[in-house]
Amino acid sequence: MDLFESTSRTPSGVPEPGPHAPLAVRMRPRTLDEVVGQAHLLAEGSPLRRLVDDAAAATSVILWGPPGTGKTTLAYLVAGNRRFVELSAVTAGIKDVRSVVDDSRRRLATGERETVLFVDEIHRFTRTQQDALLPAVENRWVTLIGATTENPSFSVVGPLLSRSLLLTLQPLATSDLGALLDRAVADERGLAGRVTLAPQAREHMLRVAGADARKALTLLEAVAEAARDGGEITAELTERAMDAALVAYDKSGDQHYDVISAFIKSVRGSDVDAALHYLARMVVAGEDPRFIARRLVILASEDIGLADPQGLVIAQAAADAVSFIGMPEGRIPLAQATAYLATAPKSNRAYRAIDAAIADVRAGKAGVVPAHLRDAHYAGAERIGHGENYVYSHDAPGGVAAQEYLPEALRGSRYYRPTEYGFERTLGERVTRIREMLGRDTRG
Repeated sequence: MDLFESTSRTPSGVPEPGPHAPLAVRMRPRTLDEVVGQAHLLAEGSPLRRLVDDAAAATSVILWGPPGTGKTTLAYLVAGNRRFVELSAVTAGIKDVRSVVDDSRRRLATGERETVLFVDEIHRFTRTQQDALLPAVENRWVTLIGATTENPSFSVVGPLLSRSLLLTLQPLATSDLGALLDRAVADERGLAGRVTLAPQAREHMLRVAGADARKALTLLEAVAEAARDGGEITAELTERAMDAALVAYDKSGDQHYDVISAFIKSVRGSDVDAALHYLARMVVAGEDPRFIARRLVILASEDIGLADPQGLVIAQAAADAVSFIGMPEGRIPLAQATAYLATAPKSNRAYRAIDAAIADVRAGKAGVVPAHLRDAHYAGAERIGHGENYVYSHDAPGGVAAQEYLPEALRGSRYYRPTEYGFERTLGERVTRIREMLGRDTRG
């Protein structure tokens, strides 16, 4: 047995944990049927089930998903009874990779079992280190299973990715984590019923754990240790053991709506400190960061708009970053966007402009499109006057052609009224000049 090879394993390939192993290790699923969440990967006939059920169907795999979603467990289950060697990309180098590959080739030559090489955090390997795996994967000297929390399209070299099956793991739902906690409390491998879990304590653990199964079980173990004599794990005991205050926050109740309302109103009101406070409450309570990011994107257009057009860029970038890196690091771009939007100049004029235009359309104030603006690119359009007398704006002085663009029924309508704040002040001056060039009334 080499330095990296796993020791005793269950028939399904999962390592047999010792009695003093962490709770998260002892409760590691032994079969696909014990895996919670990831229903999209576990369906009958799915590629994952075929890999687990049929060793001959083995292929290299890249497992992409947030921490604590089961990547290592799936690697063990895919490996089955084949020889399993684990490397961490944090500490291993090319020398380690080559050592495993050379050993595997020797074993294959003598008729021994095929080797499954599991590389955790494969995105930390340099391009050169990843390239060193290509011949081994190409020639099936090893079956590679790589785990990553980063998008493989950016973090795994193309040739390696093209030779592997990509399986994407989703964040675990609260119900999934709850099922894991309940199983760990009752199962003989876990706490064997020595304690019971009060509903409020259970809820608190789920909030603090986020979507990370490993973290949820680690928290449960820590709190159970504090209740050495057994009995009920209460909310008070949980709070003391975890050194984390219970947050009054129900993601489906009043607190959810009250806190997000206060958050939005604080950003709108330019109180950056209050905004960051409510953001922190949502983060600590385990609110879905994508929900927060979506609200910031909406707010950037609704309440800041053209007073600072960069606000929407910042908010969308934060939303993309949260989706890309997940939590807890996602709190940082959320905080950056919150601080930027709270301190930006405010304008709701673009929001009010589209609502006013929609109101007119719904009230029947639409009218026909002026003939000179209609499509004139099809046969016969010119004969019926479409496009006639249209002035190409780039040929007009200042790039603005003085012609009517609104339907006759709406002539003179003004929807967009810029404020005097931020960039919109400059934009307002520009809009006034354009309206003058168009021959519009600029008063009011």
